[in-house]
This record gives sequence, C-alpha cells and structure tokens, in this order.
Amino acid sequence: MSRELRVINNPPSARPARGPKPEWLRIRIGDPTNQNAVLKLIEGLNLHTVCQEARCPNIFECWADRTATFMIGGDICTRHCGFCAVSKGTAFALDPEEPRHVAEAVSHLNLAHTVITSVNRDDLADGGASHWAETIRQVRALNPGCRIEVLIPDFNGDGEALNSVLDAAPDVLNHNTETIARLYRRVRPDAKYEQSLTLLRRAGERRDRERRGMLTKSGIMVGLGETFDEVVELMRDLRSVSCDIMTIGQYLQPHARRLPVERYVTPEEFARWRDAGLELGFKHVESSPLTRSSYHARQQTDGATPV
Repeated sequence: MSRELRVINNPPSARPARGPKPEWLRIRIGDPTNQNAVLKLIEGLNLHTVCQEARCPNIFECWADRTATFMIGGDICTRHCGFCAVSKGTAFALDPEEPRHVAEAVSHLNLAHTVITSVNRDDLADGGASHWAETIRQVRALNPGCRIEVLIPDFNGDGEALNSVLDAAPDVLNHNTETIARLYRRVRPDAKYEQSLTLLRRAGERRDRERRGMLTKSGIMVGLGETFDEVVELMRDLRSVSCDIMTIGQYLQPHARRLPVERYVTPEEFARWRDAGLELGFKHVESSPLTRSSYHARQQTDGATPV
C-alpha cells in the first residue's frame, strides 16, 4: 500500500496533525457507573460493540445514556482498511444465538433506537446478509417499539444480499462511504466507491418503489488528505442516490499501525460542511470533530422523512 498522501489546497482552517490534539478533540470522561452496567450486560450475552472495537471517542457519553452500537458477525474483519482498529484475519463461524442475544440486550437496555453493525464477512457466500436479516427480525419481535438502524457492509455488490436485509425492514439503512473517491485505494483497498453508491441507490429505489418510510444514511471521516471541495463533491454523489442523512467526523488514528492523521479539521470547517449538505437537500447532516456513524443516531432520525 502506498504511503504517499498529500493535502491538496489545504484550507486555512485546517491544523497540521503534528503535536498534541487540539482542544476541541479532548474527551470528557463521565461517571463509569452506567458504562460498567452496559459492559457487564454485553459480556454476559457474548456480544461485541463497535463502541469498544472501533475505540469510539464518544463511548463515555453514549454509554452514560445507556446506548450502544452492537457489532454482529464476530470481532474479526476479512478486509484491510487502513483506518480501522477492528482485528483482521480469518473469521470464526457465526454464532447462531447472536441475533437472540442482541434482541435481549436491546430489551434489557430499554432502547428506543438501536444501531447494529458488523465486520465484513467476505468468507461467507452472502456476506452474512441472512445473519443480518435474522438479527433485525429478532430485535423487532422482542422490541416492537424500538427503531432499528443498521450499518451494513457492501456485500461485495451482491444485490440479493442487500435485498435480504431490506426484506427484514430496518428503519434506517446506513452504509458508510468512509472517504472520498480519490483516497479509496489507500483508505479502503478492498472496497469500491461506485459500489457503495450503487448499494445506497438500490436501497433508496426499493424504498421509494415500496413506499416504505426507511431512511438511507452514509458517513465519512476527514483528516486523511481530502479537500473541502472534494467532500462537497462526495455530498453531491450521495444526494444523487437519494441519501437522506450524512455524518462527517474527524479521523483519529487508533494505533501506530493504522493510517496517520494528515490534519485536524476545525469545528468551523465542519459547520461549513453541515451548511453545504443542508443546502444540497440532506434531511440531516451531523458534522463535528467527534461525530461517528451512530453518534446522536436517534436525534438524527427523530421526525425525519425520506427526501
């Protein structure tokens, strides 16, 4: 993988990623009581959360509110993204009890909105889509009043796999593009930019055809070498496939073997992206240094309708 990555037209508001993190990236650690309660629950049910696996900076805030994003399909990913802290390698067999355990955890936590994601399972014929669908169905059966948001992989472009997930009727279908097209070879070497757009387009078209209320969503990290205008162009691409919600957050290097941070983006530039996205027609744009895909997920969708 090439290590050549330069910032093009680096805006004045960008801060070089040398030295300590800026003030706006400092994380306030709250009362661990509720965090420990959630941890005890998920360990008892043999579950994983992306909050832990991806080393999310918002874990203290979200777990203090007794919310978590569940990660199904195990904790080993078959892909080699340059930004991700999740372990890579040969995955284990799927746990047939996992869908029920997720449903039970959602019930125990009394969640009004739950987010479910997964590692990539390219070792499976359907990429794990049937496991996804069963998890959605079991969560819905045990928690009929809970809104279900899924953050899915691209299933290698398999339309039938996507339809398996859509058949289970999630309320929000999220698939992250993660970065701009120019940086895919370095940031997401096993993925294709156009394939991610096609997935979102197919989901939106089926939603519109069946007149269901499902929202579509996507997110990216910044600070990897993109320019302001390149992010705006990506926003246009997402709107062209009827994406309703977008998230933009600062990339933070999880450990030394992952891609370095090229720059720290200021809150002012995040606000400019949010304004640009709303002008382009997104229903909601969550854009801030500490934003992650499931950060404020319930608030993003409250009262939202497809656009």
